[in-house]
Amino acid sequence: MEAGQPSRTAMSAARYRAAHQILENGEIFTDPLAVRILGLPEDELLADAPRRAMRVFIAARTRFAEDALAAAVTRGVRHLVVLGAGLDTFAYRNPHPGLRVTEVDHPDTQAWKQVRLAESGIEVPASLTYLGVDFERESLAGRLELDGPAFFLWLGVVPYLTLEGFGETLRAVASRPGNEVVFDYAQSPSRMAPDRREQLEARAARVARLGEPWLTYFEPDEIAAQLTALGFTEVEDQGPSQLASTYFDRHDVPPDTPGGHVLRARI
Repeated sequence: MEAGQPSRTAMSAARYRAAHQILENGEIFTDPLAVRILGLPEDELLADAPRRAMRVFIAARTRFAEDALAAAVTRGVRHLVVLGAGLDTFAYRNPHPGLRVTEVDHPDTQAWKQVRLAESGIEVPASLTYLGVDFERESLAGRLELDGPAFFLWLGVVPYLTLEGFGETLRAVASRPGNEVVFDYAQSPSRMAPDRREQLEARAARVARLGEPWLTYFEPDEIAAQLTALGFTEVEDQGPSQLASTYFDRHDVPPDTPGGHVLRARI
C-alpha cells in the first residue's frame, strides 16, 4: 500500500463481489450491499468481468466463511473479528442478533471505507467497532477486547503478508481457547500447469504494480503443520477440487489440483 492511500486490492475484491451479484445473480453468495457500497456505474464495475475464475472463487470463499460463522453463532460465539476488512459488508447486513463485530484494517483503508459508507447511505450499526492496525508493523495481541471466544474472518489478506506478519496474527488468534478462524491462501504458481501458472504470474505482476505484491504461499501440509503446532483442531481445508464440488456441482476436478484454498480451524 502507498502511504495515505487505501488498499487497491481491497477495491478489486469488492468489485468482484459486486460483479458476482450482477453476472451470476449472487448464486453462490448473496450480498445486497456489494454493489451499493462501491457507487460505480455498472459498465465500470463489470470491466473485470471476464476474470470469472477469480470472481467465483471470491464468492465461494465468502460463502464458506459466512456459513462457518453461522455455525459458530449457533454454538454461542458472540463476537466476529474481520481482519483486513476492506469493503466487506457483513457488519452492515449482520443477520445474527447479539453478534458484535470488530473490523480490523489499516487506518487509511478504514478512513476510505467510512467515506464510501457515508456516500452510499449505508448505516453503521451500534454493534460495530473499528480498530486500526498495520499487520506488518503492529501486533494484534492485546489490541482486541474479547470477553469470550471469537470468530475471525480473514479473507484476501494472507498472500500479501510476510511469513512473520502471518505468524504473528495467527498466534494472536490462537491465544484464546474456542477462537475460530477462516482464511484463504494460495499455493505457489510453480505447482500449476503452464497455462494456469502464466495467468497467476500475470495477476501477481498486476498487484505488485499496485504496491501490494503477493509475498507468501503455502502447501496444504505446511499450513496444517503450523496450525497443529499452535493447537488448532477441526481443520477444514477446501482446495479447488472441494470448492468445485461444494459450490459448482463439479466432481471432475482431481483432488490434488493446486490453486486457491479456503481453510477453517478452531483452537
